Amino acid sequence: MKVNQISIFLENRPGTLEYATRVLKEAGINIRALSLADTSDFGILRLIVNNIDVAEKALQEKGFTVRRTSVVAVEIPDRPGGLHGIVEAISRKGVNIEYTYAFVERSGENAIIIFRFDKTEEAIEALMESGFTVLPGEKLYKL
Repeated sequence: MKVNQISIFLENRPGTLEYATRVLKEAGINIRALSLADTSDFGILRLIVNNIDVAEKALQEKGFTVRRTSVVAVEIPDRPGGLHGIVEAISRKGVNIEYTYAFVERSGENAIIIFRFDKTEEAIEALMESGFTVLPGEKLYKL
């Protein structure tokens, strides 16, 4: 039930993100979800893509520093309180959320929230015990 994500370290200067997305475009990679966080000197671009092996290889060949990590994707109804239910279930198990980002598949239907936990297996168990839908990577990559 884990999802593979790649993190790309980018210098915080004009054109760097454009170059990374161009490399992905030329490799035929479709981005399913993303998050970009920055500091004054660099940024971390986190991506869920349709083909992580091809994306990772293409970026590394162009000199990018790329790291692969496991995250968890949870599908919830797109309504008030949806996120709170997940956070409550995780909090009861003593699992820490390191970061998260989300996207809506279709407005008014379901949202998908990507989580990085400090204890991934415990988090998946807590989510499933609480009735949440944890998406396998294969489903997310094909959205």
